[in-house]
Amino acid sequence: MGTGPRAPIKGRGATFNPGNRFRRDAREAVDDGWSPQAAEGEGEAEERELPPLKTTVMIQRSRTIIARNPSPDIPFTQSINPYQGCEHGCVYCYARPTHAYLDLSPGLDFETKLFAKPDAATLLIAELAKPGYICDAIAIGTNTDPYQPIEREWKVTRQVLEVLSACEHPVSIVTKSALVERDIDLLAPMAAKNLARVYISITTLDRDLARTLEPRAAAPHRRLAAVKALSDAGIPVGVMTAPIIPQLTDKDLEAILEAASASGARYAGWTLVRLPHEVKDLFRDWLTQHYPLRAEHIMSMIQQMRGGRDNDPRFGSRMRGEGLFADLIASRFDLACRRLGLNRERTAMDTSRFKPPRTEAQRAQLDLF
Repeated sequence: MGTGPRAPIKGRGATFNPGNRFRRDAREAVDDGWSPQAAEGEGEAEERELPPLKTTVMIQRSRTIIARNPSPDIPFTQSINPYQGCEHGCVYCYARPTHAYLDLSPGLDFETKLFAKPDAATLLIAELAKPGYICDAIAIGTNTDPYQPIEREWKVTRQVLEVLSACEHPVSIVTKSALVERDIDLLAPMAAKNLARVYISITTLDRDLARTLEPRAAAPHRRLAAVKALSDAGIPVGVMTAPIIPQLTDKDLEAILEAASASGARYAGWTLVRLPHEVKDLFRDWLTQHYPLRAEHIMSMIQQMRGGRDNDPRFGSRMRGEGLFADLIASRFDLACRRLGLNRERTAMDTSRFKPPRTEAQRAQLDLF
């Protein structure tokens, strides 16, 4: 990893792999002379572009699939993440540091070395069938996107939804992908029973900005089309103007809410950009590459909303920030929601319909009688 400016990589959000914070040593790529480019001359090798990064998917075997969330900052108590790592490559993603637990980098590794959980549906059945299980809405997509591109092949998210649908268990989904339209056949009947809601995350309406900020996520207009498709199918849908990046995406706040409302959105929410651990270095590098004249000003605004730091992990302020600019964003959001009629009804989803599934062992036992 060099110390000079790094060139953007087409189709990727991060420009490098920051070191793993749990490692005592550091790694650096070195040409050992065996690459095809090196054989043609050292001078030429330095000028040649590296081959494009390929996405790889590995299987992750888990013992459980439902994560419990005691945080007071979030509106759910349990969640499921079908994948670890995310090909969307959003440079600001607060989930990037989780790759360090796998001895990988939160940078390019996070968006190219992905992990799928093909046993998720089986594990979910086992957990829902436990005698002590208490039904509460499950949130999907709280860490990495459940409809990222690899879902087309792996279908882990759909398998989880099939289990929840069969058990009449409430679910909420957050995604940046229009692939959620594929599962309308499951979500619409659940929504008719007050068992499903979907939130589409839209950060900006600027196509060029979205292309570099969230390189493999659906384009802004395509996400709005997904809002309309879901709404037309009778599925309660909301929009997340998240994350808001001061002096970069905050200008689109009202326009996003207006477009989403016109497309059928009923709910809306927002969060401020979070830069934990390695994300702050990745984001600073991204700003230097794409907005060099505004980079310092943007970081200064973030620090003003984070008590002088790049990130504030405290409950109560980590999602919204504090200070005059944070208050201004909150006021703008509230005024726009009132004007557009968003968030007027916030009823809880129905948990009374839940029917525990039968595991294979339970079915085999019943077959004996």
